[in-house]
Formats: sequence, C-alpha cells, structure tokens
Amino acid sequence: MKTVQLRLPATSANLGPGFDAMALALELFLEIDATPATQFSIQATGRNPNICGGLTRNLLIETYKSILAAEQRQVVPLDLRMRNGIPVGMGCGSSAAVRLAAVALASAFGDLGWNAARIVDHAVGLEGHPDNVAACWHGGLTIAADTQQLAIISLPPPPGWRALLILPETPVATSKARSMLPQSYPRQDVVTNVQCVALLTAAFATGRSDLMHLATFDRLHQPYRAELCPLLPALLPLAGNHGVMSVTLSGAGPAVMLLKQTTEEEALKEAILELAGPVCPVEILPADLCREGAGMSVGE
Repeated sequence: MKTVQLRLPATSANLGPGFDAMALALELFLEIDATPATQFSIQATGRNPNICGGLTRNLLIETYKSILAAEQRQVVPLDLRMRNGIPVGMGCGSSAAVRLAAVALASAFGDLGWNAARIVDHAVGLEGHPDNVAACWHGGLTIAADTQQLAIISLPPPPGWRALLILPETPVATSKARSMLPQSYPRQDVVTNVQCVALLTAAFATGRSDLMHLATFDRLHQPYRAELCPLLPALLPLAGNHGVMSVTLSGAGPAVMLLKQTTEEEALKEAILELAGPVCPVEILPADLCREGAGMSVGE
C-alpha cells in the first residue's frame, strides 16, 4: 500500500516591502500521513483541528479531487492523519501549505509523476501568487517572480535570527485584506518600496541586522491594512528595542511577525503584552527560521 508523508512549514510573506514577492519559512509545521482508503477520513491534531479535520469544504480534499479530475485520473480516497502547527487565518501561509500538500498527494496517488518544480508551479497557480508557496517548499527567505516564467531564489537565514508571531484571537480572510488595497499607487511610494526590498534582500543575505528596521519599511500594503490589523501600529515601536530587528505584518495579517536576535525574551514578552493589551488579547508564538523547506517521502 502506497504511503505519503509530508512536512510543510509555515511562512510569513511580504516582510514589509516585498509584497507578493518575498516570504520567510518558519519552523511550525503541517505534517500529513496519507494512505489509500475506501472513503476519505481525517484525524486532525494540533492547531485548529475543527477546521483541518472537517470533511466538508475542506481545502485539502477539494483541491486534491479537482486536480485529479482535471488530469482525468481516478480519485483515490485517502485516510489522512494530520498534525497542524500552522495558525489558520492569521497570515502564516496555511493555505499555501495545504495547496502544496494537495498537489503533492494528487501527483503521488494519481500517478502523475510530477517533479518538485511542477508541484510548486501548479500550487502557485492555485494560490495566485508565488511568495508563500515558494518559501514553504524551498525554505529560508525566498524571492519569487512569476512573470514570463516562475523564478525562485532561496537565501539561508543568518545564524541567531529568530521570529516571534503575535497572534490576535480573530482571523482575517486574505480576500478581505486584499480588498483594502488601492488599484494604483503614487510613483514615490513604489520607488520607496523598490529601494526597501532591495535593501532587505541584501541585509538578509549579509546578516546586517542593523539595516532590517529601515529595510522593512512599506508603503504598498501595510498602511492600508492597519484598520483590519491594529496590532501592527501598536507593536511598531518595538523595532530597535529588546533585540527586535523588524516588525511587519505576517502576510496579509492579522498576525504580526517580529524578527529578533537571540536574546532574553521575558522583557520583550512583557513589552509586547503591554503594547497589545489595549488592542486585543494575543498569543505569543516563538518560531525558529526554517532552512530546509518542505519534506516529502513516498513508500509502499
């Protein structure tokens, strides 16, 4: 009996100015064991088990079935054992991880024989933008462009850099966050973001923590999402204090990601709770930066 094991990391996209182009993989994982069955079943543990384990309107199952139907292959029902460590609906790449999982499972159980590049390319088409998918599969900080063809570069994280995710109680749909953005931007705002994303790439590649606060300045999406994601303006004063290098929305939000160097965290956690308290209750979730990206094994 064929078995497929998948391990896919959370991702935090944009990092301020890198809108729809950059994402960072985090060591919070969606893990799936899949085997053929007579009917679909899911045993879900970890975060959001009610969402992950539901059989109706399940993104993983519906995507898997639609791919096999499009490729004119028989739909093989699966017994899925799922351990989810990725916050759902928080801007941490949960949908990218699920879509990648669905494509990989369809390739394996539909005998499509797709290689890694084809799996990633198909998942990018489903997701609509390449940032989270690229980081989830390749790990590190990925810069992805999907113009004439998909191009991806992955940079390894500098040693000693770590992330803190600050999670509010209420999720925000990505579609709602995208609806807050304008249809066009002033030229100077675009130029500023081009400068910052170039600086961010260089600062990350060379480990220049002193430049990260400047490099993560954004004019294209974060100012317009502040109403939906009030934690961001509340926590921005932390940049440059308590070892915090940068404060950005995680993806489309509402979670906020702090990049920091390895230091004592208790004083930082107290500062976070003090600033976030007037806004909403929060969960502080530490995460190491993920170098390796997705893992997939197929056995008989």
